[in-house]
Amino acid sequence: MLYAVIDIGSNAVRLLFANAQLIENEIVVEKATLIRIPLRLGIDAFTIGKISLNRKVDFVKTMQAFQLLIDVYKPQEYCALATAAMREAANSIEILNEVKEKVGMDIKIISGREEASIIRSTNKLEIMGSSNPVIFIDVGGGSTDISVEIDGHLIKLKSFKIGTLRILNDSYPKNIWKEIFSWLQFLKDDYEQVFCVGSGGNINKINKLYGDSESKILAKSNLLSSYNYLNSLTIEERMSKFGFREDRADVIVPAAEIYLKILDFLNVESIIVPKIGLADGMVHILYEKHLKKISKAKIQ
Repeated sequence: MLYAVIDIGSNAVRLLFANAQLIENEIVVEKATLIRIPLRLGIDAFTIGKISLNRKVDFVKTMQAFQLLIDVYKPQEYCALATAAMREAANSIEILNEVKEKVGMDIKIISGREEASIIRSTNKLEIMGSSNPVIFIDVGGGSTDISVEIDGHLIKLKSFKIGTLRILNDSYPKNIWKEIFSWLQFLKDDYEQVFCVGSGGNINKINKLYGDSESKILAKSNLLSSYNYLNSLTIEERMSKFGFREDRADVIVPAAEIYLKILDFLNVESIIVPKIGLADGMVHILYEKHLKKISKAKIQ
Protein backbone atom coordinates (compact mmCIF):
# COMPACT_ATOMS: atom_id res chain seq x y z
CA MET A 1 0.00 0.00 0.00
CA LEU A 2 1.51 3.32 -1.09
CA TYR A 3 1.84 6.30 1.27
CA ALA A 4 3.44 9.73 0.92
CA VAL A 5 5.02 11.89 3.60
CA ILE A 6 6.47 15.39 3.27
CA ASP A 7 9.23 16.10 5.80
CA ILE A 8 9.95 19.83 6.05
CA GLY A 9 13.32 19.92 7.78
CA SER A 10 15.79 22.67 8.58
CA ASN A 11 18.32 21.56 5.96
CA ALA A 12 16.12 20.00 3.29
CA VAL A 13 12.50 19.34 2.35
CA ARG A 14 11.71 15.75 1.35
CA LEU A 15 8.83 13.94 -0.27
CA LEU A 16 8.87 10.20 0.40
CA PHE A 17 6.67 7.70 -1.40
CA ALA A 18 6.86 4.34 0.36
CA ASN A 19 5.06 1.02 0.29
CA ALA A 20 3.92 -0.47 3.58
CA GLN A 21 2.80 -4.03 4.13
CA LEU A 22 2.37 -6.58 6.89
CA ILE A 23 4.89 -9.43 6.73
CA GLU A 24 4.83 -12.07 9.48
CA ASN A 25 2.94 -9.67 11.76
CA GLU A 26 5.58 -6.95 11.27
CA ILE A 27 5.00 -3.69 9.40
CA VAL A 28 7.60 -3.38 6.65
CA VAL A 29 8.16 -0.02 4.95
CA GLU A 30 10.07 0.12 1.66
CA LYS A 31 11.04 3.33 -0.12
CA ALA A 32 9.56 3.73 -3.60
CA THR A 33 10.70 7.27 -4.45
CA LEU A 34 12.40 10.07 -2.52
CA ILE A 35 12.63 13.67 -3.73
CA ARG A 36 14.91 15.97 -1.73
CA ILE A 37 15.11 19.76 -2.14
CA PRO A 38 17.87 21.54 -0.14
CA LEU A 39 15.91 24.69 0.80
CA ARG A 40 17.85 25.21 4.07
CA LEU A 41 15.01 26.96 5.88
CA GLY A 42 17.04 26.74 9.07
CA ILE A 43 19.64 29.23 7.84
CA ASP A 44 16.96 31.93 8.01
CA ALA A 45 15.05 30.62 11.02
CA PHE A 46 18.11 30.27 13.26
CA THR A 47 19.81 33.55 12.27
CA ILE A 48 17.14 36.16 11.49
CA GLY A 49 14.25 34.42 13.23
CA LYS A 50 12.00 34.11 10.19
CA ILE A 51 11.92 32.66 6.67
CA SER A 52 13.14 35.20 4.10
CA LEU A 53 11.00 36.20 1.11
CA ASN A 54 13.18 34.31 -1.41
CA ARG A 55 13.10 31.09 0.60
CA LYS A 56 9.37 31.48 1.21
CA VAL A 57 8.76 31.72 -2.54
CA ASP A 58 10.92 28.63 -3.15
CA PHE A 59 9.13 26.76 -0.36
CA VAL A 60 5.67 27.48 -1.76
CA LYS A 61 6.81 26.40 -5.25
CA THR A 62 8.23 23.19 -3.78
CA MET A 63 4.94 22.41 -2.06
CA GLN A 64 3.09 23.02 -5.33
CA ALA A 65 5.42 20.59 -7.11
CA PHE A 66 5.07 18.01 -4.34
CA GLN A 67 1.27 18.27 -4.46
CA LEU A 68 1.30 17.63 -8.21
CA LEU A 69 3.41 14.51 -7.70
CA ILE A 70 1.07 13.30 -4.97
CA ASP A 71 -1.89 13.86 -7.31
CA VAL A 72 -0.21 11.70 -9.95
CA TYR A 73 1.08 8.94 -7.63
CA LYS A 74 -2.28 8.72 -5.81
CA PRO A 75 -1.09 7.32 -2.46
CA GLN A 76 -3.55 5.79 -0.01
CA GLU A 77 -2.90 8.73 2.31
CA TYR A 78 -0.35 11.48 2.77
CA CYS A 79 0.68 14.03 5.35
CA ALA A 80 3.09 16.96 5.61
CA LEU A 81 5.13 17.62 8.76
CA ALA A 82 7.38 20.58 9.60
CA THR A 83 10.08 20.53 12.27
CA ALA A 84 12.63 22.83 13.93
CA ALA A 85 12.93 25.63 11.34
CA MET A 86 9.19 26.15 11.09
CA ARG A 87 8.84 25.82 14.86
CA GLU A 88 11.13 28.81 15.33
CA ALA A 89 10.34 31.02 12.33
CA ALA A 90 8.17 33.96 13.38
CA ASN A 91 6.31 33.90 10.05
CA SER A 92 5.73 30.13 9.84
CA ILE A 93 1.95 30.29 10.32
CA GLU A 94 1.68 32.97 7.63
CA ILE A 95 3.66 30.77 5.22
CA LEU A 96 1.67 27.63 5.97
CA ASN A 97 -1.57 29.57 5.48
CA GLU A 98 -0.30 30.70 2.07
CA VAL A 99 0.46 27.08 1.14
CA LYS A 100 -3.03 26.08 2.25
CA GLU A 101 -4.56 28.85 0.14
CA LYS A 102 -2.46 28.30 -3.02
CA VAL A 103 -1.94 24.54 -2.89
CA GLY A 104 -4.70 23.21 -0.67
CA MET A 105 -2.16 21.38 1.48
CA ASP A 106 -2.36 21.14 5.27
CA ILE A 107 1.03 21.20 6.96
CA LYS A 108 1.42 20.34 10.63
CA ILE A 109 4.23 21.82 12.71
CA ILE A 110 5.23 19.11 15.17
CA SER A 111 7.05 19.53 18.46
CA GLY A 112 10.48 18.10 19.11
CA ARG A 113 8.88 15.47 21.34
CA GLU A 114 6.49 14.44 18.58
CA GLU A 115 9.37 14.28 16.11
CA ALA A 116 11.43 12.00 18.35
CA SER A 117 8.40 9.83 19.08
CA ILE A 118 7.61 9.33 15.36
CA ILE A 119 11.21 8.36 14.55
CA ARG A 120 11.32 5.96 17.49
CA SER A 121 8.04 4.30 16.45
CA THR A 122 9.57 2.60 13.43
CA ASN A 123 12.81 1.45 15.09
CA LYS A 124 11.80 -2.14 15.84
CA LEU A 125 15.25 -3.54 16.57
CA GLU A 126 16.32 -6.76 18.26
CA ILE A 127 17.69 -4.80 21.22
CA MET A 128 14.29 -3.23 21.89
CA GLY A 129 12.82 -4.86 24.97
CA SER A 130 16.32 -5.10 26.46
CA SER A 131 16.63 -4.33 30.17
CA ASN A 132 19.54 -2.11 29.18
CA PRO A 133 18.61 1.39 27.97
CA VAL A 134 18.31 2.05 24.24
CA ILE A 135 19.03 5.68 23.32
CA PHE A 136 17.65 6.96 20.02
CA ILE A 137 19.56 9.97 18.66
CA ASP A 138 18.28 11.89 15.64
CA VAL A 139 20.48 14.78 14.49
CA GLY A 140 18.83 17.27 12.17
CA GLY A 141 19.67 20.74 10.97
CA GLY A 142 17.94 22.51 13.83
CA SER A 143 17.56 20.01 16.64
CA THR A 144 18.91 16.84 18.17
CA ASP A 145 16.10 14.63 19.43
CA ILE A 146 16.95 12.01 22.04
CA SER A 147 14.67 9.37 23.51
CA VAL A 148 15.43 6.62 26.02
CA GLU A 149 13.68 3.27 26.06
CA ILE A 150 13.98 0.48 28.64
CA ASP A 151 12.23 -2.90 28.45
CA GLY A 152 10.37 -1.66 25.38
CA HIS A 153 8.92 1.33 27.23
CA LEU A 154 9.67 5.00 26.58
CA ILE A 155 11.30 6.48 29.69
CA LYS A 156 12.50 9.92 28.61
CA LEU A 157 12.32 12.02 25.47
CA LYS A 158 13.58 15.51 24.71
CA SER A 159 14.46 17.76 21.77
CA PHE A 160 17.59 19.90 22.16
CA LYS A 161 18.30 23.11 20.25
CA ILE A 162 21.47 21.98 18.56
CA GLY A 163 21.79 20.70 15.01
CA THR A 164 24.13 20.88 12.05
CA LEU A 165 22.95 24.25 10.73
CA ARG A 166 22.93 25.72 14.23
CA ILE A 167 26.57 24.69 14.64
CA LEU A 168 27.55 26.07 11.24
CA ASN A 169 25.87 29.38 12.07
CA ASP A 170 26.91 29.39 15.75
CA SER A 171 23.26 29.81 16.73
CA TYR A 172 22.83 27.27 19.50
CA PRO A 173 22.61 27.91 23.29
CA LYS A 174 26.10 28.03 24.80
CA ASN A 175 25.11 25.78 27.70
CA ILE A 176 23.53 23.17 25.45
CA TRP A 177 26.07 20.40 26.11
CA LYS A 178 25.78 20.90 29.85
CA GLU A 179 22.01 20.53 29.42
CA ILE A 180 22.32 17.37 27.29
CA PHE A 181 24.86 15.70 29.59
CA SER A 182 22.81 16.55 32.67
CA TRP A 183 19.76 14.99 31.01
CA LEU A 184 21.73 11.81 30.17
CA GLN A 185 23.57 11.53 33.49
CA PHE A 186 21.17 8.97 35.00
CA LEU A 187 22.26 6.48 32.33
CA LYS A 188 25.87 6.68 33.52
CA ASP A 189 24.84 6.51 37.16
CA ASP A 190 22.40 3.60 36.98
CA TYR A 191 23.42 1.35 34.06
CA GLU A 192 26.59 -0.48 33.07
CA GLN A 193 25.60 -0.86 29.42
CA VAL A 194 23.52 1.23 27.06
CA PHE A 195 22.80 0.91 23.33
CA CYS A 196 22.71 3.88 20.95
CA VAL A 197 20.69 4.10 17.74
CA GLY A 198 21.38 6.93 15.28
CA SER A 199 19.14 8.36 12.58
CA GLY A 200 19.45 11.17 10.06
CA GLY A 201 20.98 11.59 6.63
CA ASN A 202 24.48 12.31 7.91
CA ILE A 203 24.92 9.25 10.12
CA ASN A 204 23.44 7.15 7.30
CA LYS A 205 26.06 8.50 4.92
CA ILE A 206 28.92 7.97 7.39
CA ASN A 207 27.79 4.41 8.10
CA LYS A 208 27.64 3.69 4.37
CA LEU A 209 31.26 4.82 4.03
CA TYR A 210 32.78 3.60 7.30
CA GLY A 211 30.34 1.19 8.97
CA ASP A 212 29.13 -2.38 8.53
CA SER A 213 26.17 -2.32 6.17
CA GLU A 214 25.05 -5.84 7.11
CA SER A 215 25.02 -5.45 10.89
CA LYS A 216 24.16 -1.74 10.60
CA ILE A 217 26.72 -1.06 13.33
CA LEU A 218 29.16 1.85 13.18
CA ALA A 219 32.08 1.61 15.59
CA LYS A 220 32.89 4.80 17.46
CA SER A 221 36.51 4.45 16.33
CA ASN A 222 35.34 4.51 12.69
CA LEU A 223 33.04 7.44 13.40
CA LEU A 224 35.98 9.31 14.93
CA SER A 225 38.21 8.45 11.96
CA SER A 226 35.57 9.72 9.55
CA TYR A 227 35.16 12.92 11.57
CA ASN A 228 38.90 13.61 11.66
CA TYR A 229 39.37 12.89 7.96
CA LEU A 230 36.33 14.81 6.72
CA ASN A 231 37.17 17.72 9.01
CA SER A 232 40.63 17.93 7.43
CA LEU A 233 39.10 18.40 3.97
CA THR A 234 37.54 21.50 2.46
CA ILE A 235 33.89 21.35 1.45
CA GLU A 236 34.97 21.14 -2.19
CA GLU A 237 37.30 18.22 -1.42
CA ARG A 238 34.52 16.36 0.41
CA MET A 239 32.32 16.82 -2.66
CA SER A 240 34.95 15.62 -5.14
CA LYS A 241 36.26 12.67 -3.08
CA PHE A 242 32.92 11.28 -1.89
CA GLY A 243 30.41 12.69 -4.35
CA PHE A 244 28.59 14.60 -1.60
CA ARG A 245 26.12 17.31 -2.54
CA GLU A 246 27.21 20.70 -1.23
CA ASP A 247 24.38 20.72 1.31
CA ARG A 248 25.66 17.38 2.66
CA ALA A 249 29.35 18.24 2.52
CA ASP A 250 29.09 21.14 4.96
CA VAL A 251 26.81 19.53 7.57
CA ILE A 252 28.28 16.03 7.82
CA VAL A 253 31.16 17.12 10.08
CA PRO A 254 29.06 18.92 12.72
CA ALA A 255 26.66 15.95 12.70
CA ALA A 256 29.52 13.53 13.41
CA GLU A 257 30.67 15.84 16.20
CA ILE A 258 27.27 15.65 17.92
CA TYR A 259 27.10 11.85 17.77
CA LEU A 260 30.70 11.54 19.01
CA LYS A 261 30.13 13.79 22.01
CA ILE A 262 27.10 11.76 23.10
CA LEU A 263 28.87 8.41 22.60
CA ASP A 264 31.93 9.68 24.49
CA PHE A 265 29.82 10.91 27.40
CA LEU A 266 27.99 7.58 27.66
CA ASN A 267 31.16 5.49 27.14
CA VAL A 268 29.51 3.65 24.25
CA GLU A 269 31.79 2.08 21.64
CA SER A 270 29.37 1.77 18.71
CA ILE A 271 26.10 3.09 17.32
CA ILE A 272 23.39 1.19 15.44
CA VAL A 273 22.33 2.90 12.19
CA PRO A 274 19.10 1.34 10.81
CA LYS A 275 18.74 4.05 8.10
CA ILE A 276 15.30 5.37 8.95
CA GLY A 277 13.90 8.77 9.81
CA LEU A 278 10.86 10.93 10.34
CA ALA A 279 9.18 10.19 6.99
CA ASP A 280 9.67 6.42 7.37
CA GLY A 281 8.25 6.58 10.88
CA MET A 282 5.20 8.48 9.70
CA VAL A 283 4.50 5.95 6.93
CA HIS A 284 4.67 3.26 9.62
CA ILE A 285 2.13 5.17 11.74
CA LEU A 286 -0.24 5.79 8.80
CA TYR A 287 -0.25 2.11 7.85
CA GLU A 288 -0.70 1.07 11.48
CA LYS A 289 -3.73 3.36 11.64
CA HIS A 290 -5.08 1.72 8.47
CA LEU A 291 -4.69 -1.76 9.97
CA LYS A 292 -6.50 -0.72 13.15
CA LYS A 293 -9.35 0.69 11.07
CA ILE A 294 -9.68 -2.62 9.19
CA SER A 295 -9.56 -4.59 12.44
CA LYS A 296 -12.24 -2.40 14.00
CA ALA A 297 -14.48 -2.79 10.93
CA LYS A 298 -14.18 -6.60 11.14
CA ILE A 299 -15.22 -6.59 14.81
CA GLN A 300 -18.28 -4.47 14.04
